[in-house]
Amino acid sequence: MITSGRHAQVQSVLRITLILNVVVALGKIVTGIVTGAIAISADGVHSLIDAASNVLALVANRVAAQPPDADHPYGHRRFETVAALVLGLLLLLTAWEIVGGALDRLMGGEAPTLTPAAFIVMIGTLAVNLFVSRYERRKGEALASELLLADAANTGADVWVTTSVLVSMGLVAAGVGWADAAAALVVVVLIGRAGIEVIRRAGGVLVDTAPYTPERLIEIVQRVPSVGGVLRARSRGSADAAIIDLDLEVAPAMTADHTAAIAEAVRGALKDALGSLSEVAVRFVPAAPVQAAPNYPLIVRAQADALGLATHEVQVTDLEGARALALHVEVPAAQTLSEAHAQVSTLEANLRAALPEIDSIVTHIEPAGAGEINGALAAGCARIEASARALLDERYPSMVWHDVHAVPLDGGYGLTLHVAMPGSLTLERAHAVAEGAELLLRSELPRLARVTIHTEPPEE
Repeated sequence: MITSGRHAQVQSVLRITLILNVVVALGKIVTGIVTGAIAISADGVHSLIDAASNVLALVANRVAAQPPDADHPYGHRRFETVAALVLGLLLLLTAWEIVGGALDRLMGGEAPTLTPAAFIVMIGTLAVNLFVSRYERRKGEALASELLLADAANTGADVWVTTSVLVSMGLVAAGVGWADAAAALVVVVLIGRAGIEVIRRAGGVLVDTAPYTPERLIEIVQRVPSVGGVLRARSRGSADAAIIDLDLEVAPAMTADHTAAIAEAVRGALKDALGSLSEVAVRFVPAAPVQAAPNYPLIVRAQADALGLATHEVQVTDLEGARALALHVEVPAAQTLSEAHAQVSTLEANLRAALPEIDSIVTHIEPAGAGEINGALAAGCARIEASARALLDERYPSMVWHDVHAVPLDGGYGLTLHVAMPGSLTLERAHAVAEGAELLLRSELPRLARVTIHTEPPEE
């Protein structure tokens, strides 16, 4: 199996750390045995545990690099977290083992015999611990690896442990024999604290503690056009491989293509703001219908279409508590007045049945075939064109939008327009700009049923 670039880099860091920890552990243990110093031996055992944890981390990191499969559809990253948890437990076990020897020494054990060589070995191992801790923490932050950060915290504890041991060695050399056992107990406290911190961090991932607050996620998602509201925002996993679940509220009339474009925009916004993410699941919920006034022009048109008639200039007015409907009706020009009146009377009867809240209907009969868009539709097209130009000029000020034309369609409007953009842009980038513009227009102008954008280089 070939690991990803990130996992390969983590493996490299762990191998270097393993080699250095083994060298440090052997130096401390040999020195502790020769001198009889419990604190030095305890520090050596601690470093040996570090080396063992590096081996464990190498195995866990290799497993975590495996892609998702049928048994682990969300991937294998939690194996890395489990390894960090085991590392913390090993630290606590080490602390417990050291306590016994330290208490025996305090109750009357023989003081250790220290030599200049012992001081040289401990100072050298302190320098190595400082290097390893800083190196591993820097790489852990760069690679967003909880395993490296956990191991860096462990190695950071080694620095304080070795420092306390050196202090105790100085006191023992000055004749304070019990300082060795006291330093060993200080080692126990520092090891235990590091172990608890590692367990706390790994345990938080295993019990699905949220790496990001809902407020942070909502703030990012609501920057995306067409997201009406965020009903729920959840996250779990580690910060470098979080799984995010979102329930978004959108207009009920949105199409599958439209919601798919919004979902992709949401994923992009989250990855730009938060960095590496394992998965972003987006679920769309239609917004609750808002009680609005009936769409009288649409209802009138539907009734007129059923009779083969056309209508325009549909207006509803309220006068002295009575609601009146006025409209122009186009009938075939070859009809007589009686024939036209009979058809329009049928339309009026159908409208009264469809709109019981209307108290009176006034129709103006005129011959069809004028060949022009009626005034209401023409005004609607003008508003769509003006709104589209304003939106595009504000969002894409560096692009040249022209030949913006709106036409009435069934249930809405169609919009065609041209955009001139730098000829050096890649086709992929130009297409992305056009898609973003279409998403913006559809979200802000819900009556648009169709948007066609022609991309072109600027005129020479």
